[in-house]
Amino acid sequence: MSFRLAAIATVALLFATASAQADWISPPYFAKDEQDGKLPPVAERIPEHPAVAEMPRQGQQGGELQTLLASARDMRQISYYSYARLVCYDRDYKLVPDILESFEDDKDKVFTLHLRKGMKWSDGQPFTTEDFRYYWEDVANNKDLSPSGPPKDLIVNGKPPKVEFLDETTVRYSWDEPNADFLPKLAGAAPLYIYRPSHYLRKFHAKYVNADKLAEAVKESGQPSWAALHNRRDNMGRNDNPKLPTLDPWVLRTKPPAQRFVFTRNPYYYRVDQSGHQLPYIDQLIVNVAASQLIPTKTGAGETDLQARYLRFDNYTFLKVGEKHGTYWVRLWDDGRGSNLALFPNLNTSDEVWRRLMRDVRFRRALSLGIDRHEINQAIYFGLGNEGANTVIPASPLFKPEYRNAWANFDPVLANRLLDQIGLNQRDESGIRLLPDGRPAVIIIDIAGDSTEETDVLELIKDTWHSIGIDLYPKPSQIEVMRNRIFSGDAQMSLSYGIDNGFPSADMSPQDFTPTTQQQYQWPKWGQYLETGGEDGQKVDLPEAVQLQDLMGQWRRAGDSDARARIWGQILAIWADQVYTIGTVAGIPQPVVVSRHLQNVPERGMWAFDPGAAFGVYKPDTFWLDQPGPLSPVADNK
Repeated sequence: MSFRLAAIATVALLFATASAQADWISPPYFAKDEQDGKLPPVAERIPEHPAVAEMPRQGQQGGELQTLLASARDMRQISYYSYARLVCYDRDYKLVPDILESFEDDKDKVFTLHLRKGMKWSDGQPFTTEDFRYYWEDVANNKDLSPSGPPKDLIVNGKPPKVEFLDETTVRYSWDEPNADFLPKLAGAAPLYIYRPSHYLRKFHAKYVNADKLAEAVKESGQPSWAALHNRRDNMGRNDNPKLPTLDPWVLRTKPPAQRFVFTRNPYYYRVDQSGHQLPYIDQLIVNVAASQLIPTKTGAGETDLQARYLRFDNYTFLKVGEKHGTYWVRLWDDGRGSNLALFPNLNTSDEVWRRLMRDVRFRRALSLGIDRHEINQAIYFGLGNEGANTVIPASPLFKPEYRNAWANFDPVLANRLLDQIGLNQRDESGIRLLPDGRPAVIIIDIAGDSTEETDVLELIKDTWHSIGIDLYPKPSQIEVMRNRIFSGDAQMSLSYGIDNGFPSADMSPQDFTPTTQQQYQWPKWGQYLETGGEDGQKVDLPEAVQLQDLMGQWRRAGDSDARARIWGQILAIWADQVYTIGTVAGIPQPVVVSRHLQNVPERGMWAFDPGAAFGVYKPDTFWLDQPGPLSPVADNK
């Protein structure tokens, strides 16, 4: 990643285009506010050198886009889709400047970030290196706000970076050893936010506010302390505080809780099209909340202009019928996950007997060998998928067929032999093996229960597992309940989506394949331990998993792409051999429903959370409506 000259050259070319503009063009949406003096002219709202968007077709301003989400908590998805990042992935998944004017990377040890002069937050206040200083000195290194210290992504071999604020638009992060993960983390769907709107958050910080005044604010808020109040107001990217300034293209105007959320365009947004029109093209986003199970039906009824989340391949036929009514198109995008659905044995489950089994690689291998993936592919996915393990997919330059095929063929004879070797050689009258404590080997599998797809897949697995003496029962629950059961150790096993990033390059983080976060259902307590610096969770204690953890550290400190590729190879080989998760079928197309009036949405794309932030990599600020239509009123609920 050393000195990404191509990215810098690209941005220089865009600057040349931008500089040629004699006038920037303000959206009609702001005409009255400009006329009334509530907003300055557009030339005073955007940076001196705005980002110039590339897009298939330049569009027209205006209109309202409606979409559906399952809860107020899901409003963070709008931040993911908006995909305003210091650096971002382009459509070729190369890292390029975005919010930043440019950046310099010296051997992955020294990163110099150049902000855009004159850039502003959504409330019109300057966005400068003061916002980076505030975060680093007053948040990340404040024991009240960050008891564990700076994020682990900023710690290399136990040491934080040296952070220098060189001037109003230049900040530098330096480490003694390489930190290859720094730029990818900044570009993540849920990114590493290394800045804050300091002018807003100072009002809740003990360093900047009179103690009596702050105590009164804490009392009024109902929070237990000034730190709790500050953290409650400081939820970057979550879209749960309409007063928190943002750099996103659209600004939340509705205070949760609600069933309908309105986002209006950011008057100070930093991007323009190639003709000088300030983006985004669309004036308002309307997000309606509906139960996840109802979202496919509502989508088919035309109640959304852009929808992919909560849609599954098993909705495709129904959606195609609705397409005939002429209001939307159904497109099929490639899926970027390592497996459409995967099983996650909980190596940290609280049940001691099951924990010993889950930690025995022979047991995990036997369960994988006991699945007939070809049957699942044919019966549920019409033979469209790629059968195999939960690992990288052919779209990744790191892909090898042996990773996908490891312990993934249907071989009940070998599976039975492995289970006998473990000592599970006693069965009950129905043929189910008995655990060492005499219980039948019945695995309770936690699922979110959003679709019949999970239960259909599990029904097929149940049939073939019976031939190796293992039974299963699905336990559906709400996603938050399911996660809490996994995190606490109550769950033995779960079924969910496979690896998020199934198409990594050597320069992308191998975090999905190593213990890093509590969100990894196969080892949540190990991930929690690493996330909290050892304050919570459990220390990684299986040799091969410890090796993965060490390799993750080596990858971060590696000095070049070739070294990182070699480390990736070791990680993927261990992952394949140890079967920490059990994949089924990958490459199942993702339905994407697009209003026939919505333009610049790709016909074919890659549906992936990270990298790419789902729609984000295609920059929805460039999507536009060919028939804008009237706008919904914006409620004033400050």
